[in-house]
Amino acid sequence: MPVPSWLRKTLTTFATVAITLLGLLFVTFMIGRVMPIDPVLAVIGERATQAQYDEAYLALGLDKPLLVQFGIYVTDVLHGDFGTSIRTGKQVSEDIARVFPATLELATLGTLIGVVLGVPLGVLAAVYRGSWIDQISRFVGLIGYSMPIFWLGMMGLLIFYGILGWVAGPGRLGVFYQGLVPDRTGLLLLDAMIAGDWTVFKDALSHIILPACLLGYYSLAYISRMTRSFMLEQLNAEYVTTARVKGLSEWDVVWKHAFRNISIQLITVIALAYANLLEGSVLTEIIFAWPGIGSYITTSLLSNDMNSVLGGTVVIGTVFVALNIFSDLLYRFFDPRAK
Repeated sequence: MPVPSWLRKTLTTFATVAITLLGLLFVTFMIGRVMPIDPVLAVIGERATQAQYDEAYLALGLDKPLLVQFGIYVTDVLHGDFGTSIRTGKQVSEDIARVFPATLELATLGTLIGVVLGVPLGVLAAVYRGSWIDQISRFVGLIGYSMPIFWLGMMGLLIFYGILGWVAGPGRLGVFYQGLVPDRTGLLLLDAMIAGDWTVFKDALSHIILPACLLGYYSLAYISRMTRSFMLEQLNAEYVTTARVKGLSEWDVVWKHAFRNISIQLITVIALAYANLLEGSVLTEIIFAWPGIGSYITTSLLSNDMNSVLGGTVVIGTVFVALNIFSDLLYRFFDPRAK
């Protein structure tokens, strides 16, 4: 009996995901083994006796073959056990659950800014190709890809916080407002809205707006460039010429015909931009003292806390893979040709 095509595609997708995640776990496991850091000394300290060292060596399973150690590592990760953080003394999974919502909130707001500004800018640049609008769009994209994010972050803090005082400084919330709203979702803006505490909401928004705009600018540069490229391809198609010959308005031609055909492609672009912000906001979090997973991984790396580094890396990699799969599923659902 032949296997249905939808079942075959589903099994292929799951197999690809499994192999990808297994490869990610293997890479992170090997990074932990090749780093010039003794995992035993990192746990028990350099003043431990030889007997304590040997006991910890056996307890960590380092006497077993490498493949056996990898199997134990995969089993622990599948159970949500990334080990104990040397720096905080807590389970790494607990630390990640605490810091990841901050990164999620920052990346989400940055992506929204990039989409709201980048998509219309890319469409206008394609419609008015060669005009001053197109030149501005290309210039904005060039600056977004060229300028180091740490420099833009420091200049933003200097101008908008230090000189103008328009936004709050580094951190996620002012010291006075910390702990005033219940932590229901981990998303501070949403928690403040649920609690109806608009003073805390205003302070949190004042802290997040500058780093979110910075990430949104980088997202905007990518989204506007891809939108422009997709639109130019559609505007040169024959069906657009036919629509114009029939007397349709330029608004209908651009937005109801050309843009509708690129909206499916933009789903993938936006998902990739979102994933890039989730995994690539490390420098932004450090500059703005944002307590997210990027800052957590960096601090753990400087403290030789490899359990935390590897756990954060696995989580970020898994989220990236999940977003790619989600965008692919949306593409197949909305595009009849993919079916």
